[in-house]
Amino acid sequence: MDAKRELRATMRATRKRLAALDAGAAARAADQADALPSGRVVAVYSAIGSELDADALSLALGRAGRQLCLPVVVERDAPMIFRRWTPGEPLELDGAGVPAPFPLAEIVEPDLIVTPLLAFDARGGRLGQGGGYYDRTFAARPAVIRIGLAYAGQEVDHLPVEAHDIRLHGVLTETGYRPFA
Repeated sequence: MDAKRELRATMRATRKRLAALDAGAAARAADQADALPSGRVVAVYSAIGSELDADALSLALGRAGRQLCLPVVVERDAPMIFRRWTPGEPLELDGAGVPAPFPLAEIVEPDLIVTPLLAFDARGGRLGQGGGYYDRTFAARPAVIRIGLAYAGQEVDHLPVEAHDIRLHGVLTETGYRPFA
């Protein structure tokens, strides 16, 4: 567990450095939105801190006719739910303190979930913040396509993967979309 904690600290610093070096990365990733797997309802996220901002990607997906939703933490130890969302709609903080749609927004089931991350590897391993929100959500929805959104520089050679860790199907970075086997 200490190895993962140390890796998280290292990768937080790496991601922060990458964010400071490349203000155009999110826009270049969004330019690749048409390369993502199909999915009528796509879950995006509200970026926090140095996470690669998903706003440009959200706009690109909306222009392509995809319906959008955002994850919502209702209970800390339960899978997240998803509420329909359109860019520009107001948000409130959910149970984890992350901006999310208001409770009046329709609950939907995404076909594809775009997730933030600290690190990824070529086998689809994903290192998140450590709260387990996405892993619980992925486990509850095994058929949903899971795509990481990250800076290319967040790739590492190998991530320690535990039984509860759910692999990604692909990753979208400022250099393009890459599916995993």
